[in-house]
Amino acid sequence: MYTDMEWWAKIRLEVLRGERSKREILRREGIHWETLKKILEHSEPPGYRLKQPRPRPKIGPYLERIAQIIEDDKALPKKQRHTARRIYERIRQMGYEGKYTQVREAVRELRRVKQEVFMPLIHQPGEAQVDFGYALAKVCGVLRRVGFFVMVLPYSDVFFVMAFERECTESYWEGHVRAFEFFGGVPNRISYDNSRILVSKIMGPRERKLTDGFLKLQSHYLFREHFCRVRRANEKGVVEGVVKFARLNFFVPVPQVRDLEQLNSKLAEMCRQDLKRRLRGKRGTKAEMLKEDGAAFLPQPAVAFDACRKQPTRANSLSLVRFDDNDYSVPVCYAHHEILIKGYVERVGLCHRDKVVAEHRRSWAKQGVFFDYRHYLPLLERKPGALDHARPLAKLNLPECFDTLRRRLLTEEKTKGEGTREFIRVLRLLEDYSMGRVRGAVEKALRIRAHSRDAVLQFLLPRFSWENTAFFLDGRQHLRLVKVTKPDLSLYSTLLPEGGVQ
Repeated sequence: MYTDMEWWAKIRLEVLRGERSKREILRREGIHWETLKKILEHSEPPGYRLKQPRPRPKIGPYLERIAQIIEDDKALPKKQRHTARRIYERIRQMGYEGKYTQVREAVRELRRVKQEVFMPLIHQPGEAQVDFGYALAKVCGVLRRVGFFVMVLPYSDVFFVMAFERECTESYWEGHVRAFEFFGGVPNRISYDNSRILVSKIMGPRERKLTDGFLKLQSHYLFREHFCRVRRANEKGVVEGVVKFARLNFFVPVPQVRDLEQLNSKLAEMCRQDLKRRLRGKRGTKAEMLKEDGAAFLPQPAVAFDACRKQPTRANSLSLVRFDDNDYSVPVCYAHHEILIKGYVERVGLCHRDKVVAEHRRSWAKQGVFFDYRHYLPLLERKPGALDHARPLAKLNLPECFDTLRRRLLTEEKTKGEGTREFIRVLRLLEDYSMGRVRGAVEKALRIRAHSRDAVLQFLLPRFSWENTAFFLDGRQHLRLVKVTKPDLSLYSTLLPEGGVQ
């Protein structure tokens, strides 16, 4: 059996080389004269060709109206555009008598041919694009949606991905800082979409009023910005593609991690591994192309960018300050004082006059209260009656030796009436020493039945061994001028009683 092309070529060879007559071929193959004519005119089967469009008497008069509806829809949100069914219902009211299938095919064809055509762009070294995407991840056993920051260098196609709790000013700041560290420099020009975190007002096709948060970042790193036109994400199409690539390759299967810190460690490693890839049309691997990109980078500033949102406030009577709808504690000595809150992605720093007085792990939930029990121990010493009802100590699981110490302090005669205060003084040692060290000291004190703060402290103070030590004059050149006379050992005999040694 011949294939279509073999049959076609066989007939052409026999006739055009004069080996068989046309009449003989017609009789042998049983084909029509017009078919043979077509075989001889074309070196390969031309396929079915429609000389003129088929008439469409029912849908034809309405095609122009359908095209107008599709064109008008471009100015509307995607979720409010006409479906083929809705267009069918509208033109039926205009007198259309055909079937829905014709309308559906007409809509599909019109939308296909009216799709936008894009100009291929060239990307210069030292340029970057930024976007934010979302994906599912199982964090601490809970499946939830996390955001991820993406910065890509279109020239080398090197990218950096980092996950965050949500898209906010701090996450953009931290993402930029980490990306610049990963790339080894600062891109000259960075393209963005019109996120409200970056743009406070759109004033024209290209004019933007930028947020203070973005301006602080730009002022520190000195890069130039480029914002896409509204609904023109294709102007940063490279990063749009990388967001999709990261979601399909880095978040499939769904990552199961202890926390976002572990997830970001995995994402950073995947970005490093991706540097080994060689893309179609590139001269080298991504790592090699990054060197060319880096030649156009701005240098990293000498001073690191402090990627935190700063908020001045005042600690209240409960020694708490509020940030991002959560309350965090400060030492009670700073209650009613002015506090500067520094909100980072992972932590919250609380400062008074440039001094960090407290630090907490940041919570991305709402209406939470977060205590450091050590902040309230000085107040507890003044108000010992609150020991059993103090909220900051409610979740403090003290080792069993502390309960034993407290019972003995409350029952001993010498500490009667002051046992609770003395126990609180022991707890205050936790302000300066770790729980493990204090526990060990308490256990040692209990073994010798020494039930006091001073006794416990004796087992915490460092004990130095002076054996095998020497004093050197290195760095103490002034001591070389000091002259020490030799002692007269005979003077010690005056300390002995008469008659010599007894």
